[in-house]
Amino acid sequence: MTSPHEPTTPEPPPKESAVGEADGHRRGGPAARIARNTASAVLIVLTCILVPIALITVWVHDIALDTDRYVSTMAPLATDPAIQDAAVRRTVEAVDVRVDGREVTSDLAAWMQSQGLPPRAAQAVKGLAPQFDSAVEQSVTKVATRFIHGDKFAAIWTGANRTAHSTVVHALTGQGRGAIGVDEGTVTLDVGTAVEKIKQDLVDAGLSPASHIPDVNKKMVLFQSDQLGKIRKGAHLLDVMGNWILPLTVLIGAAGVLLAHRRRRALARTALGGAFACLLVVIVLVIARRYYLDHLPAQVQSKDAAAAIFDTLLHFLRVSLRTAIVLGVVIALGAYLIGPGRLPRAVRGASERTADSAAGWAYQHQVRTGPVGTWVQAHRRWITVGALLIVALVFALWNHPTALTVLFLVLILLAVLALVALLAAGGRAALHAEHADAPPTDAGG
Repeated sequence: MTSPHEPTTPEPPPKESAVGEADGHRRGGPAARIARNTASAVLIVLTCILVPIALITVWVHDIALDTDRYVSTMAPLATDPAIQDAAVRRTVEAVDVRVDGREVTSDLAAWMQSQGLPPRAAQAVKGLAPQFDSAVEQSVTKVATRFIHGDKFAAIWTGANRTAHSTVVHALTGQGRGAIGVDEGTVTLDVGTAVEKIKQDLVDAGLSPASHIPDVNKKMVLFQSDQLGKIRKGAHLLDVMGNWILPLTVLIGAAGVLLAHRRRRALARTALGGAFACLLVVIVLVIARRYYLDHLPAQVQSKDAAAAIFDTLLHFLRVSLRTAIVLGVVIALGAYLIGPGRLPRAVRGASERTADSAAGWAYQHQVRTGPVGTWVQAHRRWITVGALLIVALVFALWNHPTALTVLFLVLILLAVLALVALLAAGGRAALHAEHADAPPTDAGG
């Protein structure tokens, strides 16, 4: 009687062992989840902080320190009205044609008086000295304005920026050399070349005293900051980090999302967090611009010119920040729309019903997808994932994308997903029609 039960007598210990192991998993499960969620939260927060830092690094490394891009960035300033006006004023000061109007009119009056001119008329000629000085200054200003607003100045501006780009780099990383110099936080452009050109134009125009203009080394202040020394140290660090910080940021963000218990929400929070961090940097740049322009040092002759320089140098950084904001919002919106909420389900349901209606109408009018639709219906999920990866790869390889680039790629992705939905709906319509046309099976057979 006992033998039948003997095989079962050893089994309670394994059951207890299994229960104990299950209890152990239950005890270790929450701890593991807490650890993963904590690590995920830390990585996501770090990613949100690194996103604007990475964009600034790319700007310093790939814009400010790249000769071709820097020249193309600075070239439009040659035709900026504020820069042209500042250059005209500074060049006129540099030319400084010193003609003693009083001496010239006195000599002219003495000669005319020796020729029989009445003393009163000779005295009137001497009184023309201020008008003579003003006429000379107007002539110089006219020639300088024509030169600065012409193609010659644009060519000189572009050439000077290209040949002296290494010095502009040193404006962020060290001491400067060449046409653009850096000294105690002040970045200047040597206008000596322009002065020589204008000097020759004045001589050609008949103003012979201009030939006595000495060789000058006048400077036009482009930028001034007492914090330039600290900026140099930061720029050097960012330059070193420029080659790897952006992919590292992406990897950290991906790790944070993958470790999260709810990955869709983690993705949305990471995207929104990065967008919010970039928005804060944009606000800081606006405040910094206002503060800088309101506290310009005496060396900067034109506030409008300083604003043009500031805006031009930071243009691509602002574009990158705006692009990151738009991209973050788009990713968060996409993560929300694939979620289980009422609105996402309603949106997806409406799109599926629309696709089914269109496919049904097409099927009735002999417009059919054939085996392609059936295949798309069977592999729809992987096709969608592939489309997302391709769009992401295109964005990653895009040379300096903008917010419009993001919107353009989103429209393409939506068009591809709509096409996939229509093909899949066509496959479902074909399968439904095949099942409807199939003869019923005989239950008695």
